[in-house]
Amino acid sequence: MTRTALGMSLVAALCGFEALARAGASDPAERFREASGLTRAGDYPRALEAYRELATQGHESASLYWNWAQAAAARGAVGEALWALLRGRELEPGDRALQREIERLRENANLDAAEVQPEPLAALARLGRLLHLDLLALALFGLSLLAHAWARWGSAARAVARLAWTTLGLGLLLAAAPLLGSLARPTAVVAVRAATLYDAASPTAAPLGTLREAEVVPILERSRDYLRIEDGSGARGWAHISEVWPLERPRTARISAEQSAGPRSLAQP
Repeated sequence: MTRTALGMSLVAALCGFEALARAGASDPAERFREASGLTRAGDYPRALEAYRELATQGHESASLYWNWAQAAAARGAVGEALWALLRGRELEPGDRALQREIERLRENANLDAAEVQPEPLAALARLGRLLHLDLLALALFGLSLLAHAWARWGSAARAVARLAWTTLGLGLLLAAAPLLGSLARPTAVVAVRAATLYDAASPTAAPLGTLREAEVVPILERSRDYLRIEDGSGARGWAHISEVWPLERPRTARISAEQSAGPRSLAQP
């Protein structure tokens, strides 16, 4: 083998090792373990950046948001911690540990229960997801349809007709929860201290006041990088999305640094 061929082989091998290293670094489980290690070591900014990276890549889970909340709370970012816990509850509505931690943070932030759940219908939506009420309702509707057909062309028509109407009624009852839940307005969390409420969706808008950190607010309207919201006192105005984080997939809520001017872009989900 010539020196040139040997050199090319070594370069190829090094490139292969580098590719493998990058693949390992991008592995979600490995990245999650790295973030957890950073949290234990007290390097909360890097840990939070790792959790954000995983979430925006679609690797969401209740465990990820639980750890995210712990790192944010240790850093003193109560609003961000509550956002993470509420986002985790959206994924796992039945997780009691998340609910207990939400209550603990709410009490520490001196918020009323209504200030972290301004949309009661959202609880019905979570119940529907937890119990899979939509699937159960569809199954009952199918059973009702079969029973109606059987009652018309089969024997024991009276008993089967009673079953048909009973299953139809139960199906409608179960479908009511997710249907009503879908009427709930989307919400967002005031994720930073002294978040500003503006009179318009513009960088030159006049400030109307400040919002309470960790308060959950309904979203009334959206305009590019701004959300029109209503706080617990009834005040309405526009807030920048880097300070008030929607409770939706971080991928859709995230704003790039190019879109968000100034230091606000550093505090985004």
